[in-house]
Amino acid sequence: MIGALFEACVESVDEAREAASWSADRVELCIDLVNDGCTPPVSLAAECSAAIGVPVIAMVRPRPGKFVYSGAEIDSMCDAMCELGERGVAGFATGALTRNGGLDLRATARLVAAAGTLPVTFHRAFDHLPGVADGLDALVDLGVRRVLTSGTALSAVEGIDTLRRLAELAAGRIEVIAAGGIRPFNVDRVVAATGVPAVHARWTGWRAALRGKRAQGPRMPPPTSRTPREPWDDQSC
Repeated sequence: MIGALFEACVESVDEAREAASWSADRVELCIDLVNDGCTPPVSLAAECSAAIGVPVIAMVRPRPGKFVYSGAEIDSMCDAMCELGERGVAGFATGALTRNGGLDLRATARLVAAAGTLPVTFHRAFDHLPGVADGLDALVDLGVRRVLTSGTALSAVEGIDTLRRLAELAAGRIEVIAAGGIRPFNVDRVVAATGVPAVHARWTGWRAALRGKRAQGPRMPPPTSRTPREPWDDQSC
């Protein structure tokens, strides 16, 4: 992979350990990935943070479905961030939209404040915004440190042009993380064509691709604490 950070999306401590052993630079921890991920239990986050030597980013999403939240739901998300932060997580992936599909500035500001000094990633709710360039600037102004995006397309490959534009607009102000259908055969293309500093994908997809490579080609070397890394697959988170 060409000069990009590798973020693995996991649902368990075992997956986190495995991803870290294959040189994931950080992991995003969540549950219910079949529904695009929700907030993990505090106990799971604490165990995961203690088990691996790379940063653990906790998803903060109270339920599946639309990213429009009530005041009470935002309260619960802020409380969850405080608890998760106390148990060792290194950041959060979260986000909120308005009913008309715009960025919920007030809710996002509250979430960033609840994170304290820990970085906030605005997750793929970003791809629902009608104007991603303006949305990116707004996130920077709010203090969001990272944004997860496929370039508003179904996959990162299809969103290459928008991802390139976002990476240029980011100009070091915010980390653009490419996601959506990242696989071993296309990650070099995505990173080279867009200049994104990071890619993200579901660990189970990468693991399946890894097994496929073992079955079809030369034997892969066993994982070590920091082996050369390769990408994995994710279509949804």
